[in-house]
Amino acid sequence: MKFSPCRRAESTDFESVRILCTNDDGYLSPGIRVLARAARGIGTVNIVAPDREQSASSSALTLHRPLRRRKTPDGAIIVDGTPTDCVILAVNEFLDERPDLCVSGINHGPNLGEDVLYSGTVAAAMEATILGIPSVAFSYVGQGIEEVEGWLPVVTRLLEQIVGNGIPKHELLNVNLPSLPPSELRGVRVTNLGRRRYRDAITRAPDPSGREYYWIGGGDPHWNGGPEADFRAVRDGYVSVTPLHLDLTSYSRLDDVRGWNLEAT
Repeated sequence: MKFSPCRRAESTDFESVRILCTNDDGYLSPGIRVLARAARGIGTVNIVAPDREQSASSSALTLHRPLRRRKTPDGAIIVDGTPTDCVILAVNEFLDERPDLCVSGINHGPNLGEDVLYSGTVAAAMEATILGIPSVAFSYVGQGIEEVEGWLPVVTRLLEQIVGNGIPKHELLNVNLPSLPPSELRGVRVTNLGRRRYRDAITRAPDPSGREYYWIGGGDPHWNGGPEADFRAVRDGYVSVTPLHLDLTSYSRLDDVRGWNLEAT
C-alpha cells in the first residue's frame, strides 16, 4: 500500500489512516503508550495487545486453548495470547475496518541482527505484513524503558515520513532507537542486519531439591557485520532503520541445488 505524501504541517492529511498498535511487552508497558501517542498524530489508533509480557515468543500461535479478550476503560483490547494472536484477532475479528498500518512496540530492549527471528515485537509486524498490512516494529536499545517517553517526537516524525513514503508490499521496517538522550541523537541510518553471538547464554544450576535446571538467556552479545550493520548505527548514536522482507528463499542457490539432481527414490 502506498500512503499519501506526508506534509507535516497538515495533520488532517492523515485523519483517514487506520493504525493497529500492538507489542510483546504487554499492554501495561510504557513503550506501547508512547507508540500509540505517536501514531495518533497521523491517524486513528486501535490498541490490541497481550495481557502480559510475551518477549521472545516469535511468531507463536495459541492453538491448544481458547483465547479471551477484555477492554480497558480507554478502549484498548487485551488478549491472553501472543503478539501474533493479537494481530490475527484484531484484523479478522475485533476491528470494524481493516488497518492501513500496523505499528509494534516500542520494545524494551534491542531487536538487532538475529533477534528479529525471536522477537515477538517483530513477529507481530511480520504477521501484519503477511496479512497485507504495511508494518513497522520499534525497539529501544536502552535499559530504562521509562526513558522512551522522551522519544515521542522522534517516533512521531519517523512515522510521518514512513507513512508519507509508503512501505512496499510483503516488506516491513525494523526500527531501533539508540541508548542515549534524544537530544544527543545524531540522525537516522538505513541498515542491514548484523550478526550476533551470545557468550555464556545458558545457566546450569541445581534447584533447591538438587535437580539440575537450565536457564536460556543473558550473556553478553558479540557482534560482527559490515559498516552498514544495525548494531553499528545504534552504537554510534543513530536510529537504525532496516527494511525486512518475508521471502527467505536463497535465490542465488537455486541453480546450485537444482544441479544436485536430487531424487526421492
